[in-house]
Amino acid sequence: MRLARAVAAAPARWGPGFVRRTPYESDPAFRPVLDANCVWQRGPLPSTVLATLTRYSELPAEDGKGPVRVAAVVTVHRTVKDADWEMAATLEEALRCPDQQLRQGERITGLASQGSDYGVLGNLTAEDMLTEGGKYYSDELGGPHHYYSTQSRMGQVTVAAFGKGSKGRSMEEVNTALLQGSGAMVSAVESELGADDQ
Repeated sequence: MRLARAVAAAPARWGPGFVRRTPYESDPAFRPVLDANCVWQRGPLPSTVLATLTRYSELPAEDGKGPVRVAAVVTVHRTVKDADWEMAATLEEALRCPDQQLRQGERITGLASQGSDYGVLGNLTAEDMLTEGGKYYSDELGGPHHYYSTQSRMGQVTVAAFGKGSKGRSMEEVNTALLQGSGAMVSAVESELGADDQ
């Protein structure tokens, strides 16, 4: 869990103005699971996972614009193969469920994903990376708004970043925050794993 806490992006990692949401951290005994009906639920950690942590931050609403809400998920797997399986499963989920219910009153539609190994499609940081994009709808914030996520693997660690836009927020604003947050986490994993090798 120490590794997950060291890596999971805090508000400042996403860019200026981001603050903690409430709740700020997930219960580390559970992880998100996409069920057969394409609804996200909380499930117990599988035996292949050593630790997982999700942190929630946002750029608050201001000047007539809604918030940009982001989440960082770090999962430490027992083996590199286990982490590889998670990457493959994430890619499959978008194909199986292009429309997903995130939680009560929130959903994404038209989800499309793309995977890239190191050196492919601009991936120059992680051993494996995938990106997903779609439309976000919320009972609170309306829609459609921009939705974007990235997931990267370094060794047995996966890091994911999720971003949801709202009224007045451009695709670029969401994507910039996501790339900044995910890049910071990838660098943190490399530093932590490098320190472990010393």
